[in-house]
Amino acid sequence: MELRDKNGRTEAEFLTQYRPRDYKRPSVTADIAVFRSMPEGEELLLIRRGGHPYLGKWALPGGFSEESESVEQTAMRELEEETHLTGLPIEPVGLFSTPGRDPRMWVMSEGYVARITDQQAIPVAGDDAADAAWFRVRAQQTGETLTLDFTGTAETFSAVLYRKTVLGIVGVRTEYMLQDSGGLAFDHARIIAYAMQKIGLLSSV
Repeated sequence: MELRDKNGRTEAEFLTQYRPRDYKRPSVTADIAVFRSMPEGEELLLIRRGGHPYLGKWALPGGFSEESESVEQTAMRELEEETHLTGLPIEPVGLFSTPGRDPRMWVMSEGYVARITDQQAIPVAGDDAADAAWFRVRAQQTGETLTLDFTGTAETFSAVLYRKTVLGIVGVRTEYMLQDSGGLAFDHARIIAYAMQKIGLLSSV
């Protein structure tokens, strides 16, 4: 016997009457933090945005997910389109969904991290990236403040985040809230901080 809901509808009948346009839906993106270890220190791959919003700002490679792909596939596709780097092993960092994080609309992003050992990896900007470059990244933690310093061949800037220690279901963890994005677009400084924590470049507490 086929189950019916409180309105007497079967699942097939429910789906026939369901109207997705009655509900607001977020867009989904993927953003990828790619690190490489160099003799002088850790470097992070950034792209310069070639369009609005945040035109000219530096950002993580990434973009909107398509209906025919998983978000992980989005991450790999966008990384290749914007930097021409392929085949990197990536791991999820977390979902970033702070309201207003994207000025265009309701956008949630899944953050990913990769770490490579190829010191000769040369990114080539493509798609909507105006440039792609490695930046030396250095973290300074002072009390409740985390400062991320980025040094490129022709540009340096910093981003500042507030650190808060909270008790979760599996123990104590650190959360990061954006104070000053510096030369970075969106909330990418937060994604970078969590990515650095995941791969051991920042203390987890």
